[in-house]
Amino acid sequence: MNVGNKVIIITGASAGIGLATAKLLSTQGAKLALVSRSKEKLEKLSREIPDSLAVPADMTKIPEIKKMIKKTKEHFGRIDVLINNAGQGYDAPIERTDIDMFHHIFDLDLVGPLVAMQQVIPSMKKQGGGAIINISSGTALMHLPDMGAYSAMKRALADISLTAREELKKDNIIVSVAYPYMTLTDFEKNTIKDPSLKENRGEEGTGRFPPDTAEYVAQKILEGIESGEAEIFAHGWMKKSRDDKGFHSG
Repeated sequence: MNVGNKVIIITGASAGIGLATAKLLSTQGAKLALVSRSKEKLEKLSREIPDSLAVPADMTKIPEIKKMIKKTKEHFGRIDVLINNAGQGYDAPIERTDIDMFHHIFDLDLVGPLVAMQQVIPSMKKQGGGAIINISSGTALMHLPDMGAYSAMKRALADISLTAREELKKDNIIVSVAYPYMTLTDFEKNTIKDPSLKENRGEEGTGRFPPDTAEYVAQKILEGIESGEAEIFAHGWMKKSRDDKGFHSG
């Protein structure tokens, strides 16, 4: 899909990968619905990006998700692409995983994207097609200590995405899932951490490869929209390692 003149919703648009993606898609002529909880940041960003609409919404609250989708459609008249990017990390050993926190991550990282998909699919069917990009994580391909809850949500999001792809291909709705690697954003800073974890991985992480910029990941997302690939890997070695079943650590 060529994104020029397409109406695209980006959740988590006020920072990090979402912000970089919004700026990149704008240069390609897309019309953007910018979504996050940060009303002031969104409104400032909307003034800077042509043909954009600030739509504050908490992606853990189903009524706000529905209202966001409705407002976007009323403003632009259609929705061509949904990018489910909003999310938050949670680091804790399985033994110490807090159930209330697990529910929060479940609502934000999995239920929110699912509800947003359910809200845009009928409109996309009526208009003859569309695209949905769900941002998972490289951790969905790994088995990393202290990241069980988060990686479980991202793995579930990937499975929902690929199942929806099969269900919706007859309707010309292309569903894809993206797997970013470690990225130079405030994601790690905003990750919820169990008090027992003293070591901070930091943005540089402990991986075999250096982290990516948010702009690099945004370019991969754009390429994924244009190509319609089922799975968008930040790096080719991620797919190879997954397929070889050798990707068990950073």
